[in-house]
Amino acid sequence: MCGVVGVVGPGVHASMLRAGIGAIRHRGPDGEGVFVDPARVAGLAHARLALVGIADGTQPIASEDGRVVVSVNGEIYGHAALRAELEARGHRFRTHSDSEVALHLYEEHGDAFVEHLRGELAMVLWDGARRRLLAARDRFGVKPLVWAAHDQRVLVASEAKALFAMGVPARWDARSLAHVATHQYLPPSRTMFAGVFAVPPAHVMVVERGEARLRRYWDLARRDPRPSTPEELDAALEEAVRLRARAEAPVAFALSGGLDSASVVALSGVAAPRTFGVRFDGAEWDESSFAREVATHVGAEHEVVDVSRDVMLDALPDAVASSEGLAINGQLPAKLALARAIERAGCKAVLTGEGADEALLGYPHLVMDALRDEPDAQQRARLEAESGVCRGVMLADGRPPRLEAVERALGFVPSWLEAKALLGARVQALLADGVEVEPERVFGALLAEVDLGVSSEPRPARSAWLWTQLALAGYILRTLGDGTEMAASVEGRTPFLDHHVFEVALRLPLEARIRDGVEKHALRARMRGRLPERVVTRRKHPFLAPPLLGADDPRVMDVLRSGGPSPFFDRERVEAALVRQGELSLEDRAAAEPALMLAFTATLLQRRFGLGDAR
Repeated sequence: MCGVVGVVGPGVHASMLRAGIGAIRHRGPDGEGVFVDPARVAGLAHARLALVGIADGTQPIASEDGRVVVSVNGEIYGHAALRAELEARGHRFRTHSDSEVALHLYEEHGDAFVEHLRGELAMVLWDGARRRLLAARDRFGVKPLVWAAHDQRVLVASEAKALFAMGVPARWDARSLAHVATHQYLPPSRTMFAGVFAVPPAHVMVVERGEARLRRYWDLARRDPRPSTPEELDAALEEAVRLRARAEAPVAFALSGGLDSASVVALSGVAAPRTFGVRFDGAEWDESSFAREVATHVGAEHEVVDVSRDVMLDALPDAVASSEGLAINGQLPAKLALARAIERAGCKAVLTGEGADEALLGYPHLVMDALRDEPDAQQRARLEAESGVCRGVMLADGRPPRLEAVERALGFVPSWLEAKALLGARVQALLADGVEVEPERVFGALLAEVDLGVSSEPRPARSAWLWTQLALAGYILRTLGDGTEMAASVEGRTPFLDHHVFEVALRLPLEARIRDGVEKHALRARMRGRLPERVVTRRKHPFLAPPLLGADDPRVMDVLRSGGPSPFFDRERVEAALVRQGELSLEDRAAAEPALMLAFTATLLQRRFGLGDAR
């Protein structure tokens, strides 16, 4: 993984590009490169984390005639076969880097080149002959890419802090805060900053004659309609894992103790893999014993990272700054502590289990959607009781408001959106006087931007696809994933989000994903005998940390009182809510904390970037 910067417009100079790439040098500590078009109308920059083509993979990379230049973040899997095809068509390669494949694919296929790529990618490409800049992002948004129009230029980068370093003002975005205060997540095109937009997953942005236009290049409606089998899933997943386990530098595996990450390790074929997991205080949240059992079973060299409340509070400011987003749980600084341990061990990439729950309907709220029309209320109650840590985060812990805009669009309201609407009501109770949020209008704007999927799909599948676009892309991958991993210069790799794997999983019959109220049936069946039985049979346990915030910790109160006036949250209301936290049971504290964490991390984000008034 790396950092990329691109600028198109008048008067582009190297110092501007160096300022931008310097702000995200943590993404690529192994090297830096800058390209400026001879006419000074465009430029690219690159910070390199060397994993493939280490000897000669410096970027940006130019074509043999110098017409096309590219800067790539991420890995292109199957690049050797693509390279052979392109060489057979007369293309000449100058390096051994997988990234050069993207350049020649563009020469061969034009804007459709991204449809031939497999991997977690974000890139910027300059076509000097046609005077156009392209910015492309992978299908699920594993790698971030943001842009802004400023001072007659369009600027693109891996992170917003690079744009700020090139002169883009850092201000709060009022519409984004309205989304956070309604349902936690942002629409795919938005960031927390005014005038800074995200290139949505599965999109290419083309900038020509000063105008930017977006095109979606992948969606669910165009997938193969034929049903798939568990055997196809097994083969596709094993191939995806083994492709991602290859590198010219040490690779690690994140091991939570759940089925998803355990399956990745078991299928990797790596002898004595390096695995890493966290240990939380509190039995309800800690899965380290399961992770240790998996590590022993597969012969891994396993490291446990102890993540106490002190560790999380100390790491939280850096985690918020690196992720450029708001959090709902101590999982964010815990992920940063994990990434730092992986980097200290000398590993440059980590394979994770992200995406399995979206593809195979693994979350408790998706099972609840499947059971919604079931007459057996006891089964639903049993699921809620077994998913206590999800209360207030993924499952509603009260009576949710009616979401008419969602019901009109989908024909039902997903369980997780009910939980998020209740969370939104708690957030709104902490807002300053004069800050108004209209939930129905916010939900309407949100649904107008996302892909609602195929109406004939069962409810849990449609619910999962909406979650994939909002929670997975905007929070799990960007904030919790890339935001923490790249702060430690570690590349995240996600085999379940290989689009071949995901498409096979989506074509499985519903009963192969949820059967008798138990999720991920096909994966469990295929992993039986490869993993310890109690890991194969246990229910999904989302990666969540114990409650973190409270008025009893002076670090928390100091942040609130020294953070400057907030344009959104009322400090006295937040402090009073923190005091009330101390009077609640541990389970109730966990359910109530997400709203407080959003307010607290907003204060941290404002302090770190000196954010101006909302626009």
